[in-house]
Parts: sequence; structure tokens; C-alpha cells
Amino acid sequence: MKLILGFSVPLLFGFLFQQFYNLMDTLIVGRFLGVDALASVGSTGSVNFLIIGFCMGVCNGFAIPLAHRFGAADYRALRAFMMNAVYLSAIFAVVMTVLTVSFCRPILQLMRTPENIIDGAYRYIVIIFAGIPVTYLYNLVSGVIRSIGDSRTPVVFLTLASAVNIALDLIFIVSLGMGVEGAALATVISQAVSGVGCLIYSRKKFEVLRTDADERRINTSYMKTLCNMGVPMGLQYSITAIGSVILQSAVNSLGSNAVAAMTAGSKISMFFCCPFDALGSTMATYGGQNVGAKKMDRISGGLKASSILGVGYAVFAFVILLLCGSRLAGFFVETAAPEVIRNARLFLIANSAFYVALVFVNIVRFLIQGMGYSKFAVLAGVFEMAARTLVGFVFVPLFGFPAACFASPVAWVFADAFLFPAYVHVLKKTKRMLGEPIR
Repeated sequence: MKLILGFSVPLLFGFLFQQFYNLMDTLIVGRFLGVDALASVGSTGSVNFLIIGFCMGVCNGFAIPLAHRFGAADYRALRAFMMNAVYLSAIFAVVMTVLTVSFCRPILQLMRTPENIIDGAYRYIVIIFAGIPVTYLYNLVSGVIRSIGDSRTPVVFLTLASAVNIALDLIFIVSLGMGVEGAALATVISQAVSGVGCLIYSRKKFEVLRTDADERRINTSYMKTLCNMGVPMGLQYSITAIGSVILQSAVNSLGSNAVAAMTAGSKISMFFCCPFDALGSTMATYGGQNVGAKKMDRISGGLKASSILGVGYAVFAFVILLLCGSRLAGFFVETAAPEVIRNARLFLIANSAFYVALVFVNIVRFLIQGMGYSKFAVLAGVFEMAARTLVGFVFVPLFGFPAACFASPVAWVFADAFLFPAYVHVLKKTKRMLGEPIR
């Protein structure tokens, strides 16, 4: 537990700062530009996660073979994998940028984005998509650094990026009157700052990452291994997000007030979910390094320790959101929008009541990924997608906004029902491959 806490706390601060400047985006937009602008940004949340989540998942997956090689002390292979991950990331970034920028508006139309907010939504999300290369830069470099056991350095640069983002939000939106596109520009520029900062620091600080000419060669075998880890992990995010896109489309049909309530509730919930994300990322590295070092006896102990931490925090978060949900939602919109605040509070209570289920979605899924079985994580994402699709197609049209509040909890329960038996299978299979006794 001490080791897991030591690694996850810096990650937690990183996620908190990331969510903090996302919150500031939303808060400044809602306060200075109004409910429609808030809804414009919020209506893009699911498609944003669909695309940017894939980028993050791919980079996290690329880091897993590096963690294996670091655990096995095979540093030449570590550096060769790193360089081939760089080549693949560049290819992915160019292709995804071209496609998403080209088809941005048709996607928003397909999602039934309300007419009064679709132009603002387009101006916001097209800039975010144009910044996909810097998303790859930061996530790949930070993933490489974490794979060798340093979870602190990415946080330092993310903290700097948060400050830059908030300052640029105020300059672009309040001083220059740029509208929602100002918030998008601030996000892209600040992420570029953190990515470039991590890159410069890592090149100077970590001698183990300095490559020679042979290690910089393209290696198709390594690229195949990286894709086998990265693409399924990216698809896991995207498949999960497809259900969110369908759910968002259903919420969009309820009007801009419903979209604004979902936006405010989601932003607050994502902030409170940062500890779960930190524990998940920790367990991915933990699983990868211990499999690489052939120390399987530590896997179950790590799962138990992280579960205790996660469940304890989940109970605490539920109590806070139950008591303070309305007040937190009020930060995003003026008190003249009581329907938005009321629905945002309902969303927060419904979600936080099931945070215990979310604990295991993050911990077990990322542990399985770190052990090298990323395809199981994709299947868990399919279960989440099916749950959100069911709620979006069937229950939101029947019961309205309250049904949308329970979409994520249902998705987490569906995913857990798959992940627990999957973990038992993966653990036994890995022990058998390593020649360890199965108990």
C-alpha cells in the first residue's frame, strides 16, 4: 500500500490539475459567456472523449511494453520500443487530425446537437481536434517517464500547464472576447507547454532513455507489439465513449438546459473521480513492472491494497457530493438557472452512489492491461458501451434526464461483471506462462 500510495499520489495531483483547468474552462465559459456557451462546450464532451480518449489510450498502451522491459532491466529494448512508439504516434496523430477536423461538423449534426449551440460547439471542438498532435506528445512522453517509475515529473509540467491554461482563458475570453474558441485555444496551448516541457526535461534528466543509432531504427516486430497493446487500449476508451456519444445525443434532444446540467455535473464528477484514475494508472505500471520482473505474488497484494484505498475514498466522495452537490453546481451557472442546478445535483448523487463500482472498473481493468492483456479491457469497454446505449436509446426517451443520470452507474456495474472473472483468468494464465504455482 505504501508503494502504491507513493506512486499514485503524484499521479493524483496530475489528474487533479488536469481536471482543474478543465473545470476552469467550463466555469469561465459558463460565468462569462452564459448557459448556451456552456452547453456548446458540454455537448462536445462525449465526442471529445471518443477521440482524445483514443489518443490517451494508445499512448498508455505503448508504455506497457516499456514497463515490462524496465522491470526486466532490458534497457536497450526499452529504448528501441520507445523510438518505435514515437514513430507510430506521429503517424496516428497526422491521420487522426486530418480525419477529425474534416468530419467535425457532420459528427455534431449526427449527434443531434441543438441548433442554438451547434456553431459554438463546432468552433470549440475543431480547435481541440487540430491540437491532437500535442495531445499525443504529452501523453506519450509522460507515459514513457511513468513506465520507468517516475510519476512526479509529468505532474510538475501539468501544474505549469494548468496555470498557463487559466491565464489564457481569462485573456482570450474575458479580455479579448473570443468566445468558446478562446477556451479551446487555451487548452491546446497549455497542453503543448506541458508536452514540450516533459520532452526537454526527459532528454536531459534520464540517461536510460538516451538512444543510439541502432535503437532508433524502425523495427516492425516492435511496432506490432506496440500496436497490439496500444490500439486495443485506445479502442477501449473509444468503445466506451461510443456509448457516451449515444447517451449525449439522447440528452441533446432534451434541450440546452439538460445539456448544461449534464456538463456541470460531469465536470464536477470527473474532478472527484481523479483518485480512481490515479489508482488505475498506478496499477497499469505496477502490473507491467511486476510481470516483467516475474513477481506474480505481488499482483494480488497490490490489488487488495488499491481496492481498500479506492473504496474508502468512494464513500467519502459520496458523502461530500450528497451534502454539497447544489453548491458545487452553482459555481458553473448563475442562481437564475435553478433547473440546471437541480438536475446537476441529481446527476452527482446518482453517479457518486456507485463510485465503489467505478473503483474496480479502474483498478482491475488497468491491472489487466498492465499485465499485457489489453484485449480484455476492450471487452469491458463493450459492456460499458452496451449499457450506455441501452439507457440512451430506451430509458432517456421514456424517463428524461433522471434516466441519463444512471447511465454511467449501469455501465460500471456491467463492466465489473466482466472484469472480475477476467482478472482471475488472466492471473492464472500468467502464472502458468511463468511456471509459477496456481493457488
